[in-house]
Order: sequence, then C-alpha cells, then structure tokens
Amino acid sequence: MKDHVRRGQRARAAGQWTEAHAAYKAAFDAADPESTTERDRAEIAGELGLCELALGKYRDAAEHLAWSLEQREALPAALQKRFEEGQRKATPHVAKLRVSVDPPDAEVFVDGKAVGRIARVYTLFVEPGLHMVRARAPGGEDAFQSVRAVAKAEHELSLHVSRAPVSSAEEGAPLSPNETPRPLRAPAAAQARPASPWASWPGTARIGGIAVTTATAAAGSVFLLRAHVVHGDLRERDVTLRAQGWTSHTCREASAPASCAGIRDQVNERDLFATLGKVSLATSAVFGVATAASFFTEVAFFGGTPRATGVRLVPVTTNERAGVLLEGAW
Repeated sequence: MKDHVRRGQRARAAGQWTEAHAAYKAAFDAADPESTTERDRAEIAGELGLCELALGKYRDAAEHLAWSLEQREALPAALQKRFEEGQRKATPHVAKLRVSVDPPDAEVFVDGKAVGRIARVYTLFVEPGLHMVRARAPGGEDAFQSVRAVAKAEHELSLHVSRAPVSSAEEGAPLSPNETPRPLRAPAAAQARPASPWASWPGTARIGGIAVTTATAAAGSVFLLRAHVVHGDLRERDVTLRAQGWTSHTCREASAPASCAGIRDQVNERDLFATLGKVSLATSAVFGVATAASFFTEVAFFGGTPRATGVRLVPVTTNERAGVLLEGAW
C-alpha cells in the first residue's frame, strides 16, 4: 500500500492525474483496517477523490471525499481544508441521495450496482438523471424506487423490504402436549412451482385480449377481401366501358348515363370495406400488442408476485421518458 501511495504522490506532483488516480485507487483497495490506521485510510480516500476531481469524475470524487471527511478528526487541519475545498468543487456536479432501508441488513443497489456496504441510512452521490434504487434482503421481496436526481439537490428515499412470514413451528421440532401434529410440507420443488400466466383475473383478461385480437383480425381480413372483390369488378367493368367509348369524364358530364349511379355505389362500397378492414386490423394489432405485453409486465400491471428466479421487467416512467429495468440471471 505504501508503495502505491508513494507512486501516487510522485505522479500527482508531476501533474500526471491518470497515473496518480491509478496508484491511489490501488492503495485504497489494498488498505486493510487491521494493518492501517484510520488516518491512512482517510488520507488515501481524500487524495483519490482529488485525483478523480481533476479527471472530471465528479460522482466518485464526491463519494471518496465525503468518506474521507467522515474521519476528519484523524486528519491534520491542512488535509481537512484541501479535501473540503475539493468536495465543494465536486458537489455542484452531482446529486445526493439519502436512502433509509428497513430492515437494516438489506443490500442496496443503485442502477444495478451494489453499494458494497450495509447500513441503516446511506448517503450516496449520483450524477444528474434518472436512477433506480433497489433494496434486497434475505427471505423478502425486493423494494424498488426510481428517482430523477437533480444536480446540487438532496433527495430522500425510503425502502422497505417486506419479509415472508416465518412459521413459529418448524418440522422436526417437538410438539407440546396440547399441540396437534401438522401435515408434512410439500417438497421445496413443489412449493416453488411458478404460478400459471393464466391464473386469476389477469388470465381472463389475456383470454379476452386474444379473443378480440383474433376476431378483429378475421373481420379485417374479410372486409379487405370484400373490398378487393369489388375493386376487381370495377376494373373489369372499366375495361368493358372503355371499349364502348367511355372515358374518365363520362360520369362527370351533365348527361351522364344512368349506370354511373351504380358505379358510384360500387366505388363507395369498395372504399367502405377497405376502411373497415384497415381499422379492424389496426385494432387487432393494438389488442395483440397489449396482450403480449401483459405476459412481460405482470408484476407492474396485474399485481402479480415476482418469482424468486428468472427474469423480471419493471417499467420506469417519468414525464420525459420511459424505460424498463431488466434483471435476472443468464
């Protein structure tokens, strides 16, 4: 660790911030609480933050400088002043998140990246923009919260991870004289059997969506087929009438033949069926997309319980953009 620090000092003195950052980062990672003092760790973190500030890595700089100044009592006054000045320069470029977590042993992730420590309240720095904060605890469902971070602002977040109820009596425990035996639990594989995507009212809605999609698609096909048949009849009639000397202006003349009324009726019939066919197919596409999307957004739109394994899609929306958080194991 001391070798890394000396290398970082030389690079910093020469203005080689990239080399200095690499050296102090290696020293920070190598700092062992059992073999280093609190001052050593605080000084390394502060110097690392100043290197990141010089390189424009404002979020990392704010985080390491804040961590260093949490142990300000162990630092000389001169270092405190340098690190405080660096923090004042980094803060306008980042937003601060104060995240309270219940239970306190929950693991916290920001944009899918683990914070790396366990605490009841976290003070985190993020770049301006939309971020997703997630908390995970053993035996509980993940808690999510999105936040649009604003530079120089402080945001308060609270995440509560609900734990699954635990039975007071476990299998194999001795029964009291007044307690009746409980039936054996099903094997874990049977208990973990995933719920069917057709279960409960979301399944009914999906069946209805598929039915509407199929019906409107079939109706649209029939309408377009009818429009095509009428259009074919008009083309054949047009060829026959032109052979008899008709032109495109014959039915526009004041003394138009009586058969022009029948032609206009056919044209209106063709246009009507063509419009109905297009509208029906567009409606079928809308219902089809909505039904297909329901399989991937069951948690968000149908209130389903996410499975412990597999892939999850969590929609994230603001007044300016929309997206999805995709997580799972591949």
